[in-house]
Amino acid sequence: PEIALTSLTASIPEDAPPRTVVALFSVRDRDSGDNGRTECSIDGDLPFSLTPTFDNYYELRTNAALDRERTANYNITITAMDWGTTRLSSRESIFVQISDVNDNPPEFTQEVYTMSVTENNSPMLRIGSMNATDADAGKNARVNYALVRQEGKEQPDVSVNAENGDVYILRPLDYEKVRDFEVLVRASDGGLPPLSAQALLRVVVRDENDNAPVVLHPPLDSSAAGELVPRWAPSGYLVAKVVAVDTDAGQNAWLSYELAKATEPGLFRVGLHSGEVRTARAVTERDSPRQRLVVLVRDRGQPPRSATATLAVALVDGFSEAHLRVSEEAPAADPDGPLTLYLIASLACVSALFLATAVAAVVLKVRRARRRETETLPTFPTTATESSAGSLPRSYVYDVCFAAGTVNSEFRFLRPLFPCFPAGLPPGPGEQRSSVCSQDEANLGEERD
Repeated sequence: PEIALTSLTASIPEDAPPRTVVALFSVRDRDSGDNGRTECSIDGDLPFSLTPTFDNYYELRTNAALDRERTANYNITITAMDWGTTRLSSRESIFVQISDVNDNPPEFTQEVYTMSVTENNSPMLRIGSMNATDADAGKNARVNYALVRQEGKEQPDVSVNAENGDVYILRPLDYEKVRDFEVLVRASDGGLPPLSAQALLRVVVRDENDNAPVVLHPPLDSSAAGELVPRWAPSGYLVAKVVAVDTDAGQNAWLSYELAKATEPGLFRVGLHSGEVRTARAVTERDSPRQRLVVLVRDRGQPPRSATATLAVALVDGFSEAHLRVSEEAPAADPDGPLTLYLIASLACVSALFLATAVAAVVLKVRRARRRETETLPTFPTTATESSAGSLPRSYVYDVCFAAGTVNSEFRFLRPLFPCFPAGLPPGPGEQRSSVCSQDEANLGEERD
């Protein structure tokens, strides 16, 4: 048999649907009968098939989905064999290239990249690289890197090279302000449309010993007052405790204490890690009453940094005497003086208001009691002529007499009472009336006696 290619597609896209025609060829055998009868087949298990058309023509078609990332090209061998007694055959090889389609996004080699940098770094320092690969080919596999901008967050102090994924720190970092930060990095390919993937970049800032220890106790302005130690203090007596902190981390913040200078070095000792100042021996009378200690605080960084604390210690027989001396030497202002004065003034005002309220209440109560007593007593007219009460005419008066030793009482009605005119009036009826008035008054006096 003879195989003759009529048409051939050297390259087909990987997303070509099944039954896509790849090649067209014909088979001819010059013999006759069964010796000229032929059949064709494909060697191997390939995603292709042969379809006879007409007049010994065949089509080479795809019979399954193709994937360039698995197999980029195929070498197809077509075998044509006749039906003769001694079967003769011929072979033809067809090379088919699978073209790429942007069907794969980039993939990072890690989901999280962790990189570290020491604080106080130089600007534009390279700290590492991120890598993403794309299974496609050509521009579909060309990867570009970029930071993902997040809303509401400040621009990070890091940059990523768009071509190779190298990571750079833009400016010096401070461990005491930023311990670590995270950003998202996107890798995009050059396909149409482009595909992308993201990975997390975590930058950890390493500490550098750039901070000296800071002494919290004793404060710098309290060295004059000092610490009080009785002369009966035994060995191991706690005098004071030096407290210091270091804003660094790790061994850069591990602090040790030692006695750098003292008036009498053998009298005191300092705890290496605790900072406690204690007596190394019992206090004696020969020890100076004024002791000055300098404690050195040092961290374990490289190079180490240190600070000093000064303690003034007073050896006293009694704490009261020492307090008096300290107050005489440096009288401290009472910060609560104005507050106490305000409290006293407020208390005085409240007390005065309460007293005034109590006095007003007592006066009001007494007035009300007197008014009630006055309302309960009967009232009598002062003169008969001014009273309109009773059933007697105004020309009569009455008198109430109570007998001593008895509860009986009687009313006595008097004669009509005429007005008495003073002396010097004209004579006549006036004289009679005055005599009558005088007689009545005399009779009344006798009856009352």
